[in-house]
Amino acid sequence: MSTELTPIEEARRDVVLGNHILAMEGVLDVFGHVSVRHPERPDRFFLSRSTSPAQVTDETLLEFDLDGKIVSGDGHPYLERFIHSEIYRARPDVGSVIHHHAPAVLPFAVTGVPLRPVFHMGAVAGEISPIWDSQDDFGDTSMLVFNQPMGASLAKCLGPHPTALLKRHGAICVGESVPRAVHVTVCMRDNAQLLMQSLAMGEVDYLSPGEVEKSAKVNGYGRPLERAWSHWVRRCG
Repeated sequence: MSTELTPIEEARRDVVLGNHILAMEGVLDVFGHVSVRHPERPDRFFLSRSTSPAQVTDETLLEFDLDGKIVSGDGHPYLERFIHSEIYRARPDVGSVIHHHAPAVLPFAVTGVPLRPVFHMGAVAGEISPIWDSQDDFGDTSMLVFNQPMGASLAKCLGPHPTALLKRHGAICVGESVPRAVHVTVCMRDNAQLLMQSLAMGEVDYLSPGEVEKSAKVNGYGRPLERAWSHWVRRCG
């Protein structure tokens, strides 16, 4: 009997694994979430009901449309599902969206110090992470992205980039697949840690734009990505 997964089964498996991997890596804790675009319905995506990432299972997954409405499954959804729905609407190339509050990244969301690559793997997260400030369009809020206009504003700030910072809140990372988005997220966290340490020591030597472009292509796809994903899946056991 064949054990090969269907595209939908594979996508659902990967989004569960992505949550568990990022919880194991300490990028996600009680909060944060990972989604995956439906492989056969680009106008839909899978995202867990409201639960901590380490507790996500296939049974907790809900199916949403691009208005953030549940079309399949039961349970209370994340308030911030509009981060995912509006990025999928704006970016047809994106197959997975991650929202996190990694402690190493947060200083760059509250100081305005640019988050730029300082080592080769940092290039995977992009040349710079643009900063979205909810105050600009919405004034005082709960800081959560809880409706379509806020999600659309955030998606516009993200633009073509693989990452963006939410001022005084956290970050988003995207990729063509869950493994790619997870890789971007871990590399963003690692680069932020290294940059923060380097800034404390003195002048920082950032990667040039050309180095970012070439390093991201070499280290962010193909065998390096497969190697990283295999390692994380094995560690999750």
